[in-house]
Amino acid sequence: MGRIAIVTGGGRGIGRATAIAAARAGYDVAISYLDRADAAQATIEAVRAAGRRGLAVQADSASEPDLLRLFETVDRELGRVDALVNNAGIVGRVARVDSVSAAEIAQVMMVNVVGCFVAAREAVKRMSTRRGGKGGAIVNVSSAASRLGSPNEFVHYAASKGALDTFTLGLAKEVAEEGIRVNAVRPGLIETDIHAAVGAAGRIERILPSVPMKRVGTPDEVAAAILWLLSDAASYVTGSFVEVSGGR
Repeated sequence: MGRIAIVTGGGRGIGRATAIAAARAGYDVAISYLDRADAAQATIEAVRAAGRRGLAVQADSASEPDLLRLFETVDRELGRVDALVNNAGIVGRVARVDSVSAAEIAQVMMVNVVGCFVAAREAVKRMSTRRGGKGGAIVNVSSAASRLGSPNEFVHYAASKGALDTFTLGLAKEVAEEGIRVNAVRPGLIETDIHAAVGAAGRIERILPSVPMKRVGTPDEVAAAILWLLSDAASYVTGSFVEVSGGR
């Protein structure tokens, strides 16, 4: 039996690339997805093509019952999780702070912060040597926005990723003696469909000049950083952040 990884939001973009990279690295992989069952199934087919077991579970990261069901399904179908990638997240509507509603802020925080807390909590219950586990690794997918603030566009999103960064630091220290490493990646401008999905189709072209490398990154490049943090090559790395932002 190989190691088992859970990748939330694994149907598309960075989550899909990470799930496939994990399978190629020898993990059996479970992903969660909100909608687009076809995209989730395509990811699982790629996982299986790499010779590993794959499982897709529909789960809303803003729902604690859904996340509990995700972990319970993985326990039953694959086994005890060794690696968690907290990737599921939403950007929210393009808006200045003076025009964003409390409901919009709450939704972003529920998915990007509370959902990650709950998923990590369930992973720690299974990984912690204090609870009979054999250790493991958690990688949170943050964003360069947590450093940049995303003014005039996504301050609410940036704030949620700032909270995720603090969570990464605190949890890493809390479980370091229990065999669990907790780190994060901060992707910058990455070529995914998330920009078009929130009505910011021209954002990449507009921001690209501010990227020192003068190009966008790919989901595979982010996935490579995530897999390194999960691997034994990063065995003395915890509470750390890997910037995947082209120097921005």
